[in-house]
Amino acid sequence: MTSTLPSSPPFLSSSSSAAALVAPSSPSLLSLPHPADGGDDGAATQLLSVSWNQDYGCFAAATSSGFRIYNCEPFKETFRRDIRGGGFRIVEMLFRSNILALVGSEANSQYPPNRVLIWDDHQSRCIGEFSFRSQVRAVRLSRDRIVVVLEHKVYVYNFTDLKLLHQIETLANPRGLCCLSHHPNTSVLALPGLYRGQVRIEHFGLNLVKLVNAHDNHIACLTITMDGLLLATASTKGTLIRIFNTMDGTRLQEVRRGVDRAEIYGITLSQDVQWLAVSSGKGTVHIFSLRVRVGGEDSSTNSNPPQSPALLHQNSSTAVTALISPSTSSNPSSSLSFMRGVLPKYFSSEWSFAQFRLPEETQFIAAFGSQNTVIVAGMDASFYRCQFDPVHGGEMLQQEYVRFLKTESRPK
Repeated sequence: MTSTLPSSPPFLSSSSSAAALVAPSSPSLLSLPHPADGGDDGAATQLLSVSWNQDYGCFAAATSSGFRIYNCEPFKETFRRDIRGGGFRIVEMLFRSNILALVGSEANSQYPPNRVLIWDDHQSRCIGEFSFRSQVRAVRLSRDRIVVVLEHKVYVYNFTDLKLLHQIETLANPRGLCCLSHHPNTSVLALPGLYRGQVRIEHFGLNLVKLVNAHDNHIACLTITMDGLLLATASTKGTLIRIFNTMDGTRLQEVRRGVDRAEIYGITLSQDVQWLAVSSGKGTVHIFSLRVRVGGEDSSTNSNPPQSPALLHQNSSTAVTALISPSTSSNPSSSLSFMRGVLPKYFSSEWSFAQFRLPEETQFIAAFGSQNTVIVAGMDASFYRCQFDPVHGGEMLQQEYVRFLKTESRPK
């Protein structure tokens, strides 16, 4: 069985020793209601999670009645699927294709939270289903991998035949922390290690495993670049964000969100690796200027083929140098930073370059849009677009605000 979009991978039925692949469900499970037929206006719909697609051009909203997909530029609801008997807690997109990974909510009478559905929305049918003994914490997709995260284990499957490729033990991971690269020339997975503050990096194409001792406290959030060559992490303390080279584990940069503890909800690296966005429970999105580059260009617009992981590995002695370059913008630091080593460490820290204020205690995730903009989606069903000055930084300017569960821009 193959999907209908060129960017979507083919699917074949297969069994797995780690998870049971059962028969696809009825094609009539999901339906697309027309607003005139009594479609939900959002008043009674509960938002269960939000997640970006791989290029941050769309985001998925998992709700108590199904799921919805929104385009970011311009902002518009592209489609929704409502079901009877409960909604979905996790919706993971595969770029802009018709393939989705779905995990039911606890209230879902047909699909419980320990199952993963691989859903072809063009055919409106489930084309694969994994069942586990414990609750699924997260799912990650690339064009050749399906990654399922449980609290103490991560399973990696081949997308073409759904065969189990790897199973990896982790420290307790109730947040479902896991990142998967989605560049065609690399296959990199980042996940918690077996010890507090440790991140495990799997370079599948190189058969290389790198363990990075990123923090003294437990890992709270992590992300990797599209090609998997850079890793950014934050701990449960929530004060420092660190950037590492995933090939050799070298720390390349450290920036400071603040002095007091904070819950870090999201970390995002811009595609050109010039900026880092951090959202926290303090009600602020912080933007940091980075001194690291990958090849000095945005891989999504580079006309020359990117350097292969094997070649990067062969040149590992110069890998760190290649990842560091001067930045046209710099993060502010204390006027007392010249007394590094004498005063407390935060006096010499790099602070955020630009900021955007949000309601406190609401969970938000941020990503980079076009033309120095940042897009933000929140668990209060709010969507923001704001712009920052790439030269002077400071407070960002709000350009757009939408309550997306109540938006009138429904799909036609």
